[in-house]
Amino acid sequence: MRVTKAEAYEKAWRLGYKGDFSLVDQIYHPKYLAFEDTTGITANLEDDKTVVLSLSSAVIIGPYKCVSESEDHLSIQAYSMFKEAEIFRSFTTYATYKDGKIITQKTTSAELDHDPSEGQDWNWEDYE
Repeated sequence: MRVTKAEAYEKAWRLGYKGDFSLVDQIYHPKYLAFEDTTGITANLEDDKTVVLSLSSAVIIGPYKCVSESEDHLSIQAYSMFKEAEIFRSFTTYATYKDGKIITQKTTSAELDHDPSEGQDWNWEDYE
């Protein structure tokens, strides 16, 4: 069975949040760069891994939802919750591909004024 780009992305980063970046390394192009709007910094994959490791104990990432996927792009949406403060965010990641691997990525996010798990068929404990 063929794994979709969205499935590969989610599996790779869920393992990354646990400190295992082996699948992340497999799906990203060696020349990957991402411009981070919030900081104004261009990041490479090692920078992204550092950010994930720094957030992993404080943030829960809920279910991922594929918005769109093609041979050369992926758009994926998810929610996050800061454990201690119960701050909820929605984020969407847009990735482009070269040679079958992610070459660029941009993530936009927004704080939510409600818990996105309310009334849904999932809860945060499922993703801790």
